Amino acid sequence: MPQTSGLAADPFASSTDQPDGRGSWNRLLVALAVSTIGGVGMWSVVVTLPAVQAEFGVARGAASLPYVLTMTGFAIGALGMGRLADRYGVAVPLALGCVLMCLGYVATGLAPSLGLYAVAHGLLIGVGASASFAPLIADISLWFVRRRGIAVAVCASGNYLAGAIWPPVVHHLVAAYGWRWTHFAIACFSLVTMPVLIWALRGTPRFSAASSAAAEARTTFVPARLAVRAGTLQMLLIVAGIACCVAMSMPQVHIVAYCGDLGYGAARGAEMLALMLAFGIVSRIASGFLADRIGGLATLLVGSGLQGLALLLYALFDGLGQLYVISALFGLFQGGIIPSYAIIVREYFPAREAGSRVALCITATIAGMALGGWLSGA
Repeated sequence: MPQTSGLAADPFASSTDQPDGRGSWNRLLVALAVSTIGGVGMWSVVVTLPAVQAEFGVARGAASLPYVLTMTGFAIGALGMGRLADRYGVAVPLALGCVLMCLGYVATGLAPSLGLYAVAHGLLIGVGASASFAPLIADISLWFVRRRGIAVAVCASGNYLAGAIWPPVVHHLVAAYGWRWTHFAIACFSLVTMPVLIWALRGTPRFSAASSAAAEARTTFVPARLAVRAGTLQMLLIVAGIACCVAMSMPQVHIVAYCGDLGYGAARGAEMLALMLAFGIVSRIASGFLADRIGGLATLLVGSGLQGLALLLYALFDGLGQLYVISALFGLFQGGIIPSYAIIVREYFPAREAGSRVALCITATIAGMALGGWLSGA
């Protein structure tokens, strides 16, 4: 991390600011807003799945292909966006992602076939949306030391906040205007709101060595030295990311369609998805406080164990009220898993590699989401 004094490049920070200071918290709020808006790229495809399936007359497995390609584009895009963030700062990949997303929603709204609809989701929306997650989390982790866990958790909550807000909105727009006009509306909204927020996120942290050392001295958790090499740790995190998200994707991707299969209607499924992700926000914030005290690795273990417990409940119960309760529990248990990977990276890897290594972990989790989404549909 550069260790020259001053933060003049950042519109929120002053030359006297420090890690965890006012400028860092202001930046976090803007990052959360960007992540929430950009997160529509991951969730709109889930809500529109039944309508798209009906219009193109395909089976559930085929209708899940756009989601798979969206997650694939998200995963691959995260790698490139992370490298861009390490080299040029987070504003550059965010600006590129905004352009790709807007083009993607216009293209999907005009798509004459499921194949073109799916390709546009993968190459444009998926890649574009990736900029508003892993690069943002990595960037925020550089601006905090003592409160890094809670800061990363708040930033990562933008994805779940998007999941709590966008599904009901998208469902209403689809019901009122159709899924094609809904895609056009999302493109317009993103184009109007995101550029101003992205402009505010230009700049990189330039804290003094003394202020950084002072912040480190006040941290509650000090990571112990691991008896594994950096490459081995990275590979273990990749395997863990794939495994946890194969399971995580099952209710998140198919709860809307599943409720339709049970006769409860897609609207009830959209409400359950929103409830699940709203409780996921609570879980992510709580996991941030926990990680600041016990570290990222221990937090990851706790979250993964609780997620497995919650998934068992879906196999045992399918009543309407029961599904609402289970969805809330599932969100409450698994929301803190993804931020744990970014916290682990910042605890055990150099800061200059944060964007690339966090992107690798996020790519693994998205690959798991894509695989799990397809398996559940099939």
